[in-house]
Amino acid sequence: PIGHIQQAGDYVESWQPHPMHPAALEKSRQIAKAVTDDLGGLGLFGVELFVKGEEVWFSEVSPRPHDTGMVTLAGTQNFNEFELHLRAVLGMPIPCIKQLRIGASAVILSPIASNEVPRYKGIEQTCEEDADIRIFGKPTTRLNRRMGVVVCNAPLGDDLDAVREKAKRLADCVEVY
Repeated sequence: PIGHIQQAGDYVESWQPHPMHPAALEKSRQIAKAVTDDLGGLGLFGVELFVKGEEVWFSEVSPRPHDTGMVTLAGTQNFNEFELHLRAVLGMPIPCIKQLRIGASAVILSPIASNEVPRYKGIEQTCEEDADIRIFGKPTTRLNRRMGVVVCNAPLGDDLDAVREKAKRLADCVEVY
């Protein structure tokens, strides 16, 4: 499972794996399967749920790869969300998905609104071991628009909170102007 935080209705951070009570994890799988089976179609669906202890509530579904799943670009599992989506759409087999590492992602937000092509400062500061940056290539900015993401990973068993903090720290190094 992937955990995430939203602020003002938008994704700002995600991590994998999200620690969950086994009963909540099973209930989450059942809800996600019921929703996606009823919708039909092909590909990866981002199914958002609210989880508190053993309780689970459905929130929304996105019939495509989702921002929160970008944490899989950190190498947290053997297939990232885009590879899984492509395999599903093309009817290719999807072998067992294996957790390889822990990971976190943090969003790079625009502090400005402009019709000019955005520029970036501080990207070089994100070049740390076990970290990567993805700039989305959007042609304009608006206040608090998601412009990119920093993804970080660490070996299984490492401190997930430390990886989350690293992703946020590195994302904060990038200035959109």
